[in-house]
Amino acid sequence: MDWGNVTAEDLVDALREVDWSSPPRPLSEFFSRFTVPRSYAKWNSRLKCNLYYYRTNYFIWIVSVLILGFLWRPLAIVAAILTALSTAFLNDSFAGTFSEKVTRTVRQFSPHLAAKMRPPLTPVIRGRPSARRAIYICGQPRWVFVLTFSAASFFFWFISCGLLMVSWALAIGLLATILHASFRTPNLKARLNTFREEFRAVWRNYSEL
Repeated sequence: MDWGNVTAEDLVDALREVDWSSPPRPLSEFFSRFTVPRSYAKWNSRLKCNLYYYRTNYFIWIVSVLILGFLWRPLAIVAAILTALSTAFLNDSFAGTFSEKVTRTVRQFSPHLAAKMRPPLTPVIRGRPSARRAIYICGQPRWVFVLTFSAASFFFWFISCGLLMVSWALAIGLLATILHASFRTPNLKARLNTFREEFRAVWRNYSEL
């Protein structure tokens, strides 16, 4: 993949739809080789490639920095968890997995309630779905959970007075991520992983036809 031709919107869409259950890359690989990009095009391509390939490492990195900042505002932990959940619900894989696990747990206590938590059926026209399948969580549209958790997180951020502290911690984590992604030289494994993800995406689109 020519990462120089990938726009920021394409990268965000790829990170939103990608499976985040993959384990982080080994630290020996994560901190193995750093070089200065020779041009803006090289830096732009390297940044996007590393953000996609080391996404799990960067996520753990940022979360670790935020945890250190939360030690000063314990109540802000609740607000951060709600914010993380509201953001995670935007990921199709996480939303589907969360809905499935909650429904499975509820089914053990109330099968009738679990049946109501199933998503509605998508109408099919000539053997194909009439539109892109909407994401439902526990039988409700995804935006209901996103707005609910976002409102609750805003309330806890307000009463904890920890937004400034968390902003500083998040800024430090993001700055460290950008610096690492800018100077970490993409290796052959990262390129091969990109080709594998492209093949999976093409095969997934082909199988849906």
